[in-house]
Amino acid sequence: MHWKDELALTMLKGRERTAIKATSMVELATSILLHSLSRYLSVLSLQNSSDKASILAILQVLSDLLSVGTDRRIYYMIGKGGSEALLQTLVDTARSASPDYDILLPLFRLMAKVGLRDKKFGQKALELEALDVTLILARKNLSHSQNLLHCLWALRVFASSVTTGAMLGINGAMELLFKVISPYTRKHTRTIRVATEVLAALLKSKSNSRRAVNRGYVTSLLRLHQDWHSHDVTNTYVLIRHGLLLCLRHIVTLRSGREAFLAAQGMETLFNIAQTCLDNKSMEPVISVVLQILRQCYPESPLPLVTAGSAYTFPAPGSTSSELPQALTEEDVEDDGEEEVDKDSDVEAVKEDDDLETDLSKLSSKPGLDRPEEELAQYGAMCPELSFSFEELEPKYGEDLNMKDTPYANHYHIPNATSLRQQHLSREHSSWRQEREDTVCTSILDMVKAGKSTIQRSSKQRPMMSENQSMEQNGLGIDSSGYNTSDTQASLEEAAWDIESISCPRITSSFSNSTKLEESNEAAEKLLHIHPKHTPFHDPHLYMANAMRTRSTVGFKMMAFPDFWGHCLPPTAQPMLDRKWGVQRIKILEDVRRFLQPSDVINKVVFSLDEPCPLQGPISNCLRFHSKFESGNLRKAIQVREFEYDLLVNSDVNSSQHQQWFYFKVSGMRAALPYRFNIINCEKPNSQFNYGMQLTLYSVKEALLGRPAWIRTGSEICYYKNHYRLNAATVDGASGKHYYTLTFSVTFPHNEDACYLAYHYPYTYSTLMTHLQILERSIDPRQVYFQQDSLCQTLGGNPCPLVTITAFPESNSTKHLEQFRCRPYQVIMARVHPGESNASWVMKGTLEFLVSSDPVAQLLRENFIFKIIPMLNPDGVINGNHRCSLRGEDLNRQWLLPQAHLQPTIYHAKGLLHYLCSIGRGPVVFCDFHGHSQKKNVFLYGCSMKETLWQADCNVGGSALVEDVGYRMLPKILDKIAPAFTMNSCSFLVEKSRASTARVVVWREMGVSRSYTMESSYCGCNQGPYQGLQFGTSELEEMGAMFCLGLLILELKSASCSHKLLARATTLLNADILDHYLQRIESSTSNSSSRSSEVDDEPPCMEEIDYSADSCSDPDHNFTELDRQIQECSFTKEEEEEKEEGTGWRRRSVLQS
Repeated sequence: MHWKDELALTMLKGRERTAIKATSMVELATSILLHSLSRYLSVLSLQNSSDKASILAILQVLSDLLSVGTDRRIYYMIGKGGSEALLQTLVDTARSASPDYDILLPLFRLMAKVGLRDKKFGQKALELEALDVTLILARKNLSHSQNLLHCLWALRVFASSVTTGAMLGINGAMELLFKVISPYTRKHTRTIRVATEVLAALLKSKSNSRRAVNRGYVTSLLRLHQDWHSHDVTNTYVLIRHGLLLCLRHIVTLRSGREAFLAAQGMETLFNIAQTCLDNKSMEPVISVVLQILRQCYPESPLPLVTAGSAYTFPAPGSTSSELPQALTEEDVEDDGEEEVDKDSDVEAVKEDDDLETDLSKLSSKPGLDRPEEELAQYGAMCPELSFSFEELEPKYGEDLNMKDTPYANHYHIPNATSLRQQHLSREHSSWRQEREDTVCTSILDMVKAGKSTIQRSSKQRPMMSENQSMEQNGLGIDSSGYNTSDTQASLEEAAWDIESISCPRITSSFSNSTKLEESNEAAEKLLHIHPKHTPFHDPHLYMANAMRTRSTVGFKMMAFPDFWGHCLPPTAQPMLDRKWGVQRIKILEDVRRFLQPSDVINKVVFSLDEPCPLQGPISNCLRFHSKFESGNLRKAIQVREFEYDLLVNSDVNSSQHQQWFYFKVSGMRAALPYRFNIINCEKPNSQFNYGMQLTLYSVKEALLGRPAWIRTGSEICYYKNHYRLNAATVDGASGKHYYTLTFSVTFPHNEDACYLAYHYPYTYSTLMTHLQILERSIDPRQVYFQQDSLCQTLGGNPCPLVTITAFPESNSTKHLEQFRCRPYQVIMARVHPGESNASWVMKGTLEFLVSSDPVAQLLRENFIFKIIPMLNPDGVINGNHRCSLRGEDLNRQWLLPQAHLQPTIYHAKGLLHYLCSIGRGPVVFCDFHGHSQKKNVFLYGCSMKETLWQADCNVGGSALVEDVGYRMLPKILDKIAPAFTMNSCSFLVEKSRASTARVVVWREMGVSRSYTMESSYCGCNQGPYQGLQFGTSELEEMGAMFCLGLLILELKSASCSHKLLARATTLLNADILDHYLQRIESSTSNSSSRSSEVDDEPPCMEEIDYSADSCSDPDHNFTELDRQIQECSFTKEEEEEKEEGTGWRRRSVLQS
């Protein structure tokens, strides 16, 4: 039967069988066509014209079938041996005495279409000898552009396999291609373009790249690109230039390739090209590859530091302090092995799901105690509320206590609402924040009654702002607030204050009892007398007293002015920074210019913790830096140019890692001039600084003028990989890691000011201790039980505070005392990672709300006992660490087996939790407050066995597991009440790498199902009422209060909620509001899905650059362009190559539409 008759008969039968789908019919037809093609090949004779016609017809039908629909048809054909049939047809046809190009051309087009989807196509071609056949055909058709073009398409597909590409290189493919790629011409440009793409694919093979270097192709490629660039003034042939650059990019992954590139003046050539077309968006393909080549060839070097380890050391028990090697050699950065790695092999990359814990024994079993049980009794002393007779406490909290006699106490009335913005500024400052007052409600339930969509509704309409607009709206350098600052200014001028001395006061026991007052203390004392500030929950005198008791590794003698003076809220929320297009590329090219044109580079060290600081007089042409104060972190400052500085932050004590947190003072600036700062030793591969986040600034002069506030600042901010690299020997033999640069520009508001710059709003240990003391002295002693104890002493000798908050029993009767001691516990912790200062601001909001007279806080105190450890890592905070303790270890990875002499705060925090569980008082909720540098919003991480197994696609035993889904209730509640919170970013997966964190250990070992980590972004929100806004301290404190409200709603919704609590809640709170609110939570719970999908926080940055030569975003990995070329060739019969390529380039939009 003829193949046409066979196909028609099958189709007819298919129509009768209505159950057969269209796709199945296509698959049947494809199978018949392939079978017929193989049969005709076996008897193929060019003298038999009917056979030729049959083959052409089969190829045409196959092409038509595969040109429509999805790629499923192509994969079906591959599975049925289609690739082998096409390749065999090619070999048989080409080896005839006179190859028939009427068959070969459509065959090449079909081969390219199928070969793109067949990962083993190159290997099949090699086995069937199709590589040699194609190369022979290409050589024979160098003068016939149409035939040559089809041969090049086939070679392009073959070269997609690195192994096959290496074989093509051995067989002279590159020499052939250099005969095709000519200097600038307007003829045969489509063929030249494809030839550059084939060459770029071949050069992904290291052996081919090495061969190209040895034969001098680097210089040839540079000359070709420069020739095309200089003549292509209309940018018609951008893709040819792009292809040539891709060739260079693959070659310079080798050390020898970089050397040849530098010797050929490649850096200078491409730098000049980039400068001429940087602002032209149509040149995007060229600019992107140029920058990657420049960065690849920028000589890598170690950081300009004497050691990779921290500038501070501490003789912690069990730690080893050794000099880390720093020298960088080419062997450390070059991977120039001989073997070829085929990226198209079937080996899959390791998935993130591999980190999920799927061992049921580890998920469900409850390990035994990590210490002798008798040791738990010591923690009874940390729960005095369970044993104290409250007559004993009456002298401390009695009505006769005259709080006004307490030294240094600021007496604040804690408001009966959680309008946190109102409680942070005194009445005299109300005009500064009038805009925010208008949006603040009077009660926490009033604020959430209408839902979070109504909170700060006006903030949604705020556009992104530039740095100057941001500074103006935050009152920097202007007096639009309505303050009466004339007296302050006059006093400043009259006293001729020395800002440099005032800006970093010396720590002394008192301003007045020192025998020899320093000038700085005299100035500060006068300032405090003349301009007393009523900063809520802050007192400068008390802060200094606490700073004296704080112990640091180096013995800080100075205080940072913002911590001493205090912080008030800025007048408005600040929007995220609008990223200027091209800013990252501009910065990278400026770095390259520094290497190529070093004549104007000053390269002067102006500050260093490792070396004696150079003397800087009052009249100096450079900025002055300082970081030797609590939580300060700046290790070195190098003046690059007059208004540009390279900065290096200090790694964590006893560590060579975790460079992220910075906090330093800069002075001696000129106003209205942009200063560029480059922090060149950041570690994380990406940052929210690429997505609208700004750093924070505190101006001393602004504070003295009545505006003491940390504000967001900075323009032209970007974060990218630089050329510095850590020696592999310093990271346990692993491949040396790269560093990243955070670059930003700051325009200071005043001449000769002293400004503090920080990664985020600082919150020091001394600030916490001051805050706790003022809170204790400010509460209503008849309503609030507030007990501050010490959990333990840290390795550095600082007490770790433990706070207990609840309500006093109604009376001393046995019944009321028993009810008091049966209150369930809530345990909250924060700041285990020192650089996550946002967690402390959330904790601040929690503490202030819990002791307030708000009815919600009153209910919480009456029904719960709160155990709070507001700072788990005081030593790290004090010494400016980002993540570690003084031993250089992450304390949130030590919860499995902590040791009292190595990790005392973790050991005793875990011991306290074990004690509560041992007496049947395990916490209802455990939450550890953290900060997140990669995501926006606020969200929770919890623990779920079922969700973990489901995500890992592991069904073993999963159906038999019984798990209380109540762990989802609190995040669902917060999603409805807290403006900054989002359920979409929450996750309840248990990862192997998190097995030793507080969240997982408390869940697994102590059986607390509601064990959470609450993450707050350093940046801000991309959803809800605060969408497009950066977090200020106000929003973070508000989140702390909302968390407390969430705990109350959680209890009211629980099955164990007492009728007394419901009645009490109805009495204290408006019943209508309460009913309405509980119904909203109930409806949201019933309508929610069983699993919340975690979404990516950010799309790739629009200018994100990967400097590795084999980037997965490499355009030459995308075969869409080749598909388009084949379609275009079929669409335009035998199109003349003499036409300008611009015609085909412009036709793309027509074909793709």
